[in-house]
Order: sequence, then structure tokens, then C-alpha cells
Amino acid sequence: MTLAIIGFLGGLITGISPCILPVLPVIFLTGGAQSARFDKSTDGPPPASRWRPYLVVLGLITSFTIVTLVGSLILGALGLPQDIIRWVGIGVLVLIGVGLLIPAVERLLEKPFSWIPQKEVSNRRNGFAVGLALGAVFVPCAGPVLAAIIVAGSTGRIGIETIVLTASFAIGVAIPLLFFALAGRGLFERIKAFRSRERGLRIAAGVAMIALAVGLAFNVPQALQRLLPDYTAGLQDQLAGSDAVQKALDLGGVVNDENKDLSKCTDGAAQLESCGTAPSIKGIDSWFNTPGNAPIDLASLKGKVVLIDFWAYSCINCQRSIPHVVAWNKSYADAGLQVIGIHSPEYAFEKNADNVKSGAQGFGITYPVALDNNLDTWTNYRNRYWPAHYLIDAQGVVRHIAFGEGNYATTEKLIRELLQQANPNAQLPAATDVTDTTPDVSNITPETFLGWTKKVNYAGDTKYTSGPGTFTVPQNQPADTFALKGDFTLESQYVTPTTTDASIVLNYNASNVRMVLAGSGTITVRVDGGDPKTIPVSGTPNSYELRSGSAGSGTIEVTVSPGVQAYSFTFG
Repeated sequence: MTLAIIGFLGGLITGISPCILPVLPVIFLTGGAQSARFDKSTDGPPPASRWRPYLVVLGLITSFTIVTLVGSLILGALGLPQDIIRWVGIGVLVLIGVGLLIPAVERLLEKPFSWIPQKEVSNRRNGFAVGLALGAVFVPCAGPVLAAIIVAGSTGRIGIETIVLTASFAIGVAIPLLFFALAGRGLFERIKAFRSRERGLRIAAGVAMIALAVGLAFNVPQALQRLLPDYTAGLQDQLAGSDAVQKALDLGGVVNDENKDLSKCTDGAAQLESCGTAPSIKGIDSWFNTPGNAPIDLASLKGKVVLIDFWAYSCINCQRSIPHVVAWNKSYADAGLQVIGIHSPEYAFEKNADNVKSGAQGFGITYPVALDNNLDTWTNYRNRYWPAHYLIDAQGVVRHIAFGEGNYATTEKLIRELLQQANPNAQLPAATDVTDTTPDVSNITPETFLGWTKKVNYAGDTKYTSGPGTFTVPQNQPADTFALKGDFTLESQYVTPTTTDASIVLNYNASNVRMVLAGSGTITVRVDGGDPKTIPVSGTPNSYELRSGSAGSGTIEVTVSPGVQAYSFTFG
């Protein structure tokens, strides 16, 4: 199944889902509402532009596409809060609504554009403007396809695949919305009574638009959506559960001339392979652990064996892998091994250089680290995993790739082989002796994210979507799942309680359970019905231990105080 088809189907399902209900009245009414301008020859209102429904929908999908793909990156570059686009969209809806209610206000808003020599400019332009505003507030509607797009956009992973997926998704959404807009226009054109009550229709459209804006400001649509049955949930699950869809939505690097030969490498191969010249390290925000924090060019390392380690400091898989990389650096640096850590953030907070430096110091990392905040190098290496190791020989050729944890003995064996090839007279130390703590993932709860865009293993009955909500725990919660209990606000990457008694119930299967938390407050942990344990939480996101010991399964309930953000559970 191609990305274009997946995106289109995802958009089509979203376009008929409950998430469009808040904007439907506005789309229906503005599809046929007329302009405040008057035709001088008739001293009456001209008929609404036949293009108005198309312009409303075109404006919506245009702003939706732009905001979703690059909104986060632009706002980050400007140092603006991530929700400013939503508030601007709400403000524009209010202005247009007031303009529909009060023609003098609409003419005032049109003055800056009065120089445009276009007939019926108001009808055309206002339709597009309405769509632009709706698109800015329409973005939170989610499904598996949109979640993949949001993650790609927020982390800068915007390649051809992402653009195709987003464009096809927008087209899928546009079709049912255009149907409603055309239905509104057709109804107004065919029923004579509406023509004589044009002023009333304009007032209705204005009131609907202002009501939508006020409702959005107070998160009313999310509350209404939670009260309605999600009649498209089965379709979304079928789409998300398809192996072809899951593979296609894994938007890793785009193949280019630099990385095209990496596919010649087999993940975790026992023998050295030849997989082309190593792609360049590019798009790095900053470096540390280098002389003067200067960047490193791979071309300058010819003659050395290079190990590139993709990692993120809060990633539990990376935390178990890093001791091996640190040991290799310590043992083989004098023999010609150069380790380079490419820090590729999984969360937005991992883009903070001070956080990364603090994490690196805690892990004992002294080798050079590059902050790949926009995942440019990650993409150039066609990577999809935390951690990932790329082994490069003294001639600059990639000879081995290992994704994920484990298989460290093989990687070290191949490091030693390449060092010996580069310098046959090298006296290598004994192999390192670091315990491999890679868990048996066949019998362990998978990493569980709590943000609504990364919803995994959620077992609750309440719809899991952006904004505030009240949640309950199901009577028979399945293994390896979580559920919320009480009042929470769901953000894209974390959840935060709005009352003091809100908790998260986790059914786990693991030896070690940790939780990534941030903010200021406490969590109270009760493991398998035992005595409660209170843990203080303070500062930037960090990993907190909930359980350790022998492997087992059970239930952990974490009561989270207001002011604490819960990002994920990790297991070992």
C-alpha cells in the first residue's frame, strides 16, 4: 500500500469522524453566506461566489498542511509558544464572525485589500480566510496517519515521503468537507425563502463562527467529542493495524546519493560488510566534547575506525547501550577508534543542549557528541532506531550496522577486526567486560508513551485525544496496558493531571519499570497493592525508577500531583 493511498484513506476517515463536527456548521453556512458588499446597480447583495465553498475548503487544507508540517519548526525558530497558531486562528474566526454580523466591520477589515482590482473580492477572499482560520484550529483531529505526520513535522523529518503523506491526507479530509460546503451553497441557491433572508443567514454564520471560537478557547469541542461515540474507531484501528501501513508510516531517511548503499548492510550481521562511503554528518545544531566545541568532518578521520552511535539521553534502550559504547571508547581510543555520539531527540525537551550535556556527563560520555536536533544526520543515515550503531572503516566505508540493543559482543569483535586491518601491528587490549542488560523483549511490556500523538497500549474507554478530559479504568484492564483515572489534560507528548487524586494505572511485565517525568510536584507509587511510596519530581524531564528486581508482572498505580508532566513508561 503506497503512502499516497494510506494518507488519502487516513484523511477520508478523519473527514467523516466526530472531530469535524465542531467546524461543520461554519463550513455549511459559509459555503453559501453572501458578502457584505452591495451591488451598486441593484442596491442589494450579490449572490455568493460559486467558488466560495472550494475556497473555504482550500484555505482549510492549506493552513492545516502548513501548520502541521512546519508550524512547530517555525515557532521554535522564532521562540514563540507552540499554541500561538491556534489562538491566532481563533482570533481570525472572531473577526470574520463579527464582520458577518456587522457589515461596517467587514468593510473596515477589507480596507487594507481595497487596492486589489478583483470583482467580488470579498466573497472570494473571505472564503479562503475562513478556511485558513479553520485549518489552524482543525489540526488537533488525530489518527495514525496524522500522528505520523505530526511527529515528522515536529522533529523536522520532512522529506518527500512526509509531504506525499500530508498532501494525500489533506485531500482525503477535503472531500467530505467539500461535500458539506457544496450542500450548504446548493441549499441556499435552491430555496427561495433563504434568498429573502440573506441577512439572517449572515447573522447565523457569524454567530456560528464566534460560538466555535469561544468553544475552542474553552476546549468545548473536545468535551463534546468525548461524549459522542467514535464511529470511525474501527476503521482507524484497521488502518493502523495493517502491517503495510505500519511499515509505510515508518518515515525514516529518504534515499539519496550519499546513503543509497546502506541497504547493502544487514542489521547485526556477524561478519563485516561493505555498504558504501559513510554519509556526511549534517545539520548539526552544536557540538561538545571536541576542542573548542568545533565540528568534526568525517573526511578528516580517514585512517581511523569510526563508530557512530545514535542515542537520546532519556531513552531507556540507549541508557542500557551506552555503557558498552563508553567502554569501547575507553579501551580502543588509543588504538585508533573514534566514537561519535549523534544525539537525536525523541522529545522536544531533548533538544536543550544543557540537558544533553548533563545526561552525557551522568553516563560518563567523554567522546564527541553532536546535537542533531532536526534529525538531519539521522535522516541522512536512514536511521529509525534508538540506539543505532554504524561502524566505519579507516577508508571511510560503512562496514556494519546494528539497530537497537544487544549483540554487543559481535559489534566489539568487528571493531577489533577493523582496528587490526587499519594497523596490523596494533596491540589491542582484552575485550571489554560489560554486562549485557538487554531485556528479553519477547516477554516484556513495550515502551509506553502517554502523549496523545504517540498513544500506545491505552486500555481506557474514554477517547484519547488532545485537551482536558475525565477518565476511568476499565474493569478488566489487559496486560501490558495503561489507563488514566481522574481528570487529565492530554498534550502531544505528555499528560498532566488537573486534580490532586488523578492517577495512572499500569499493568506491566518487566524487571524494572521507570517513568519519564518533568515539572514540579510528586508522584505516589503503589506497586502490586503494596505500601505507597512518594517520589519528588523537579526540573526538566528525567527518568524515575518505579520498580526494580526480579522479572514479574503486576499492577502499578501512580498518583500524579498537578504540576507534573508524565511522558512515558520504560521497561527493563
